[in-house]
Amino acid sequence: QVQLVESGGGLVQAGGSLRLSCAASGGTIVSYGMAWFRQAPGKEREFVAAVSRIGVKRYSDTVQGRFTISRDNAKNTVDLLMNSLKPEDTAVYYCAQKYASGIGFEEVQYNYWGQGTQVTVSS
Repeated sequence: QVQLVESGGGLVQAGGSLRLSCAASGGTIVSYGMAWFRQAPGKEREFVAAVSRIGVKRYSDTVQGRFTISRDNAKNTVDLLMNSLKPEDTAVYYCAQKYASGIGFEEVQYNYWGQGTQVTVSS
C-alpha cells in the first residue's frame, strides 16, 4: 500500500515562496504520473500541477508560470515550488499518485492521496 506524506506548508506573505514536498513509501513512484491538487475553504478540490512518468508537466491556468512541479524517482519524491504566491493560493495541498503513467487532470484518475498540507498566504 502506497503512502504519500506532504510537507512544507505554512504561512507566507503575498509574493513569497514555498516548496512543498511529497514523500512516497510502500511503493515506487517511478512508473506513475504524479500530481498536486488543492482545496480552498468552501470550494471543491482542484487540479494544480502534474508530471508524467517521463517528465512531461502540465499546470492549471491559475498557477502557470508561478509554480513548478518536479519529481525525483531515486528519492521517491515529488516537489511543488510555489513562487509569487497570492492570497487566493491559500488551500490545503494534496499530493496524488495516478494509476497509470501519464498526465491526469481529474481526481478520479488518481488512486493514492496524501493527507494534505496547509498553505496560507497573507495579504
